[in-house]
Amino acid sequence: MHLPAHAVQNRWGYQLGVLYAALDRLDALHQEWLETRDSLPADARPGTAAFADALAEHHAESWSYLDDWATHGQAIGDINSAAPQAPSPLAPPPTVTAVPASGQTTSVRR
Repeated sequence: MHLPAHAVQNRWGYQLGVLYAALDRLDALHQEWLETRDSLPADARPGTAAFADALAEHHAESWSYLDDWATHGQAIGDINSAAPQAPSPLAPPPTVTAVPASGQTTSVRR
């Protein structure tokens, strides 16, 4: 779908790039956390200092990317608000039907 030019904000491209990169990094950090969690000793369960320390490190690494989402995430809402103004690629283009001018008649010979 293409949004009408008048509805597009120049900043959206940059913001979407930041959000995409942050999401990609958050996904990678989540995978790292799962690996870290799985590699903890058996006695490092939730509630233990070892688990809490590992989780705190994961959270510390994630904060800047979550902050990017807090800062630029509104762009998604703005784009969504602009989308209803865009023509849908699923809807057929409007058709024009010729209407005879009023008061004029055409005669047809048979």
